[in-house]
Amino acid sequence: MSIDDAIPIGEGSRFGGPQSVGLVQARTFTFAAPPDELPLECDRRLGPVTLAYETYGRLSPRCDNAVLILHALSGDAHAAGYHAPDDAKPGWWDLFIGPGKAFDTERYFVVCSNILGGCKGSTGPSSVNPATGRPYGLDFPVVTIGDMVRAQRRLADHLGVERWLSMSGGSMGGFQALEWAVRYPDRVASAIPIATSARLGAQAIAFDEVGRQAIMADPAWRGGDYYGREAPWAGLAIARMIGHITYLSDARMHAKFGRRLQDGDRLAYDFRTEFQVESYLKYQGDAFVRRFDANSYLYITKAMDYFDLAGAHGSLVAAFEKVRAEMLVISISSDWLFPTPQAKEIVRALKACGVPTTFLELDSSHGHDAFLLPSEPLAAAIAAFLENVQRRVREGGADGGRQP
Repeated sequence: MSIDDAIPIGEGSRFGGPQSVGLVQARTFTFAAPPDELPLECDRRLGPVTLAYETYGRLSPRCDNAVLILHALSGDAHAAGYHAPDDAKPGWWDLFIGPGKAFDTERYFVVCSNILGGCKGSTGPSSVNPATGRPYGLDFPVVTIGDMVRAQRRLADHLGVERWLSMSGGSMGGFQALEWAVRYPDRVASAIPIATSARLGAQAIAFDEVGRQAIMADPAWRGGDYYGREAPWAGLAIARMIGHITYLSDARMHAKFGRRLQDGDRLAYDFRTEFQVESYLKYQGDAFVRRFDANSYLYITKAMDYFDLAGAHGSLVAAFEKVRAEMLVISISSDWLFPTPQAKEIVRALKACGVPTTFLELDSSHGHDAFLLPSEPLAAAIAAFLENVQRRVREGGADGGRQP
């Protein structure tokens, strides 16, 4: 997912505008202090654990309007609004979160947290290991999507949310939404996984591995022990450049850059940056290293590679047998990283289990990143789905999914 590839902020998203949540505050929640550390799927324990999070809107007296927003690989807890009046950009999903938007903060209590293993306020490899007083580095345990979700469950308990009205995320955020619905069926009334799958294919794993190798081949990486010294910026920038190619469609790349040169129309016949697409990718890599930790990139991509609902449960149908959440599954027509057939595989398995499921293929030429860009059809589909689920849940005539 690309956050650096910013789009102009519309009037409805400006600070203080009628559809902005305005100034927001980053918060943290710490739990699992020794001896009650969080058990992990790698058979290690971790604690204390801190999760950074933000909230928008108000939790209803019945605590039945909470929506969890789940970020993708490079995201964080800052999904909407501004931390300061002079911020150049709002949160990464501000287009969809706010008064009157798809995730209407006048109706819903919206929560977004930075994942376990991240580097934007949550415990990860750049955090201080209490046993040594130094950053964990590669001493940090390998975490999974399941570990991330179990940490989020502790945050839900802290916030007083016994059952999420809904949750949504794109890419790796979709992994988390599916994992939530499978792992905690009684705590999820509905889910909206977007541009995602039930497991990564070989091609996606291959791209992740090339990115990791780029980082580890950087001499500044030093086996993950680079904190307090020069970080492996070159390797991380290359990893980001590789990843960013997968976020755009060929049609989008052609329309945006084609074979246009940066300066003039004559080839230089050397190895300087000449094509506009080269300059764009270098900009993406340079911007990324200013806000992300290389070790977190290693850990998060490995967690994505490990995610496999079918493998963990014997089959995808078996994985969804206990799901009680109503589902809106959304794919993007030009997404070749998480193509539509992978979304349809999820839909077929959900329907085989009797899970109420709606499928939408968003027609877009923008590729995987389309869920981050303005889209009236996407916003309308999310808003209508949430309204219907909330009505059924409050009427008590439906469970937001299957009856137990």
